[in-house]
Amino acid sequence: MKYYLSAVLGFLIWGTFALVLKPLGAYAALDILIHRVLFASVSIVIACFLFRRKQTLASIQYLRNLPKKQLKNLLINVIGSAILLALNWFLFIYVMNTVSVNATSLAYLICPILTTVLASIFLKEHLNKGQWFAVALSVVSCILMAYGHFIDLFYSFVIALSYAAYLVLQKNSFQLDKFVTLTIHILVSTLLLLPILGMIDTSVPKTDDFYLLIMVIAIGYTIIPLFLNIYALKGLDSSVVGILLYLNPIISFFLAILYYKESITLFQIIAFSLTFLAIILFNVSYIYERRKTKRIANI
Repeated sequence: MKYYLSAVLGFLIWGTFALVLKPLGAYAALDILIHRVLFASVSIVIACFLFRRKQTLASIQYLRNLPKKQLKNLLINVIGSAILLALNWFLFIYVMNTVSVNATSLAYLICPILTTVLASIFLKEHLNKGQWFAVALSVVSCILMAYGHFIDLFYSFVIALSYAAYLVLQKNSFQLDKFVTLTIHILVSTLLLLPILGMIDTSVPKTDDFYLLIMVIAIGYTIIPLFLNIYALKGLDSSVVGILLYLNPIISFFLAILYYKESITLFQIIAFSLTFLAIILFNVSYIYERRKTKRIANI
């Protein structure tokens, strides 16, 4: 249950991302991204050594004792995760501030489907008939959402693919503390993005509100939900965490139409209704399958 709650809470937080990102609409996406990763890097390193010193030191010792082959595989996993994370962050900010909030909602409608497919192919995660039917409903909802918005669909697909691949990479056998793992991902993402620091548009002056919002994004919308996601993967299949991601676009959708007054179509209403149904069906099927497996194992 705690793994479910972790995943749900993480996506509930991300669903309200527009509230802190929209006020930064005057700034370039790259500008926001660079400041976000810099603030997040400093904050998470401080948190590691102040609040999780024991786990951090144990993880450092684990890395020192890791055989060269496993260390190489870990480095590949970390660098791949960091690249996907940085790409996802940049595209999400760019699309939300230059395209629409609904476009980012569509991205996180597509993401659970991609996560489920990738997990099935690369991690051999088994899905029962009820779960596959839920995935089919999700596909239908995405088609409805994309109708007449094919540019949005392209951006949404790339955003979704980057995070789906990131989630799948986190389902590994490395015995590294999850918070330390996230710290490494953020630090490597920052190092990868530093070379483009000189491309930042400095024509718009930075205010105290800018730095305050960046700090909220770095801690409240980066470190905390990402850690909750990675922690949830300790006890849940990546396909389950992926499907719970639907909570994000549902919240974003309601923000878009109720708070930001973006236009809404009948197709979108039907699509999000199907999405909500898919979430319930997928998770009920998953829980039923797990209980059935346990009963058989106890016989």
